[in-house]
Amino acid sequence: MDHMALVRPLRADTKVHYNCCQSVLLTFAQEMGLTRDEAYALGTYFNAGMRHGSVCGALSGAMMVLGMTGCGEEESLALLRQFKEKHGATDCATLLRTAKERGEERKPHCDNLVYELVEALETVLDREKQ
Repeated sequence: MDHMALVRPLRADTKVHYNCCQSVLLTFAQEMGLTRDEAYALGTYFNAGMRHGSVCGALSGAMMVLGMTGCGEEESLALLRQFKEKHGATDCATLLRTAKERGEERKPHCDNLVYELVEALETVLDREKQ
C-alpha cells in the first residue's frame, strides 16, 4: 500500500484539519485494525505536542502505529533515535522554533515531519512482513 498517497490528501485538506498525529494514524488505520473515525479520535489531543509543546504529534502517532502493529521495542527506539539525530529534538516546541529560525513556515515544516515518519513506518512495517 502506498501510504504517501493516503497522507498527502489529508495534509492538503482545507475542509477538515487533520493534526500531525491524526494524519499518521489515519494513514495506518487499516494496519492497526481501527476505523478512520477511531484513528481520528485517538489522535485528537496530540496536536502541538499534546497541546503544550511536548512530543511531536507525528512522532507520537508513529509510536502508536508501531505499538498497534506489534513492532518491538527495538523498532521504536530506532525510530526515536533516527528522528532525534536528524532533527536534534523530539518536542514540538523546539522543532517549531528551529524551523522558524531556518525561515521555514509552520505548515510545510509539519507536513514534512508527517511525510518523513510515514515513510519511516512504511519501511519498518515492510521489513516486519518479511
